[in-house]
Amino acid sequence: MKTLGIIVEYNPLHNGHVHHWKESLRITGAQRTVAVMSGPFLQRGEPAITDKWSRTEMALAMGVDLVLELPVAYAVQPAEWFARGAVTLLCATGIVDALCFGSESGNIAPLHTLARVLAAEPAELKAGIAQRLSKGASYPAAYAGAAAALAAEGADGAALAALMQQPNNTLGLHYLIALERLGSTIKPFTVARTGSGYHEAVAPADGVIASATAIRRLLLDGGPEAASPYVPAATLEILQREWQEERAPLHWEAFCQPLLNALITRSPQQLAELHEVTEGLEHRLQQSLYTLPQPSVEALFAAVKTKRYTRTKLQRMCTHILLNHAKADMTPAELAKGPGYIRVLGFNRAGRKLLAQMKDTAALPVWVKPSAGSHAHLDWDTAAAAIHAAGMPRPAIRHMYADYLRPPVMV
Repeated sequence: MKTLGIIVEYNPLHNGHVHHWKESLRITGAQRTVAVMSGPFLQRGEPAITDKWSRTEMALAMGVDLVLELPVAYAVQPAEWFARGAVTLLCATGIVDALCFGSESGNIAPLHTLARVLAAEPAELKAGIAQRLSKGASYPAAYAGAAAALAAEGADGAALAALMQQPNNTLGLHYLIALERLGSTIKPFTVARTGSGYHEAVAPADGVIASATAIRRLLLDGGPEAASPYVPAATLEILQREWQEERAPLHWEAFCQPLLNALITRSPQQLAELHEVTEGLEHRLQQSLYTLPQPSVEALFAAVKTKRYTRTKLQRMCTHILLNHAKADMTPAELAKGPGYIRVLGFNRAGRKLLAQMKDTAALPVWVKPSAGSHAHLDWDTAAAAIHAAGMPRPAIRHMYADYLRPPVMV
């Protein structure tokens, strides 16, 4: 039996995700699914709207068999390291045959072409990135331009550059680069996104598929019922329960006070030691505090944002400040080592069989609970989960320390 690997956030799981999963099974011929899922904080630097346990439930209700947690050390990172961490985990299970990701293009061939060129990280790529950064480009734009220029020989460089301006194409490219660098035998596939675009903030009135951004806006403005046309019935039930029990919604403003405290109580020199605080942003952050019209994370982002520093960059930086992640712990050399364990968040009956199989195939220790082992990444994960739970509308100790108090989700 073939096993499909997918890399997800499910913030929350919606009808577009169901389409991707079903299409992934169809084109890969797989019968079982392993999902690597971000925990409480996500790749674009946002807090997840509900906790990782409820999102695991959504995945299992859809039909995923085994859910693994992507450590926060990789979950809140630019595409390169997010992809490296997630792909490393799929490879380490020893049971995954295929990886299928969503993309705007729906065509894996040009992405594969780029990946083979970029996997070796040639000097020309670094030089091209540096040149574009010096002209004021953001890092994603600089990387896209340099990569397309490098691959343009014998290809359409403009088309490749346009391809990389779309976020799912970019993530997919980095999944392919990670597979190349790890020498993995996992076969990659892609499914074209359908319905609303990645960043579209308004849900279509006559559709069943909306972007996660639009769905979160509906949830924040009108609660679970407002998002009901765009999510599966099981997701809706879980969201209704989380709202009723005041464990959701979570959003940046729920962390305003601890974030401002972290900024106010640190000197610029101390801020500069934290991950993603680069190029003098420690000074810009502290200077911006004096000009805020009110205590607000949105106001802080607006004050600090420039053409060079995208909102995503600022969100990731503020997440690392909130979680006290040091630069020295997240250098490229450290991140290249990959996750040190496989953390299980949930499984069904088929997933239980996969776990039994992994006893013989896994290249990393498989942990069902934090007490199973010790690792710096695990310490960061449990701390991140506790901080995330502290931002709930009605926080409770049992939620803050759920990593220690509850078993994986089993269905």
